[in-house]
Amino acid sequence: MSVTGTKHHTLHSVAVAAPAEVVYGIVADVSKWPQYFGPNVHVEHLEQDDRSERIHIWATANGAVKNWISRRTFDPERLRVDFRQEVSTPPVAGMGGAWVVSPVDADTSLLELHHDFEAVDDAPDAVDWINQAVDRNSAAELDNIKELAEQHARLGDLVFTFDDTVHMKADAADVFDFLNRADLWPERLPHVARLDLTEDEPGVQVMAMDTSTADGSVHTTESIRVVFAPDRIVYKQTTVPGLMTAHTGRWTIVEVEGGVDVTSRHTVTLRTDTIEKYLGEGKTVADARAYVHRALSTNSTNTLKLARGYAEALRD
Repeated sequence: MSVTGTKHHTLHSVAVAAPAEVVYGIVADVSKWPQYFGPNVHVEHLEQDDRSERIHIWATANGAVKNWISRRTFDPERLRVDFRQEVSTPPVAGMGGAWVVSPVDADTSLLELHHDFEAVDDAPDAVDWINQAVDRNSAAELDNIKELAEQHARLGDLVFTFDDTVHMKADAADVFDFLNRADLWPERLPHVARLDLTEDEPGVQVMAMDTSTADGSVHTTESIRVVFAPDRIVYKQTTVPGLMTAHTGRWTIVEVEGGVDVTSRHTVTLRTDTIEKYLGEGKTVADARAYVHRALSTNSTNTLKLARGYAEALRD
């Protein structure tokens, strides 16, 4: 199998009504990409310093979950971030490019996203697949950055994180098994009415779930989970309820004296244009924040308590 061939180039751009430094800050902070960018599921930092980083990325491409390792280099003076995949996933043989931010004036800027890539065996079908994935993901990412940058002053109100932690007198492996075997949640969790799970690649789970909340409403969500045995599972909802534009989270297990502390973390980005539709006339971002926090916290705490009952019974 040949992995080299013609190098293809693409360019996507968007005008942003925000200062160039704000746009560059969003591009440079890859740790927040799963929260900000639709296609991005999870990012792990492998190496990091002031001018470069090496990262492992999980993201969707044409509906499939792919992962790769990239190195990024920063040039804050020129408002530029270059990237190059060190380990690509077929049909991509190699890929790189650059984010370039150009100030138009004090309050507006132009963001360009350059890609170059090679396809495995230079196969036309592979080239078409990559072009479609690059077009779709680039458009989504640029639109997301534009929206975020243009409302950057409000992000502190719209994006929030909270934790729920439960101590368990149990073995970490049993707790992890309960959280990992999400396919059994309809049998184990009263608030889960339906859950369909596929795991075509070990450690990457795609799931669709119907859950009920305290007010009796039922929400359908779709998620991608990346499993880091034996103590962590991260996830991103790819279909979210109407009050959110993004929802990411993680389950973590920490061994302590006498058992484990298990934490469910949620990070949510609120959607402002649906607040009155779902919560009533006159309701505000603060009301939506409280409602979403309460609903998610109730379900995750109930899940943790049921996990505790399951795991502690196995230790007895």
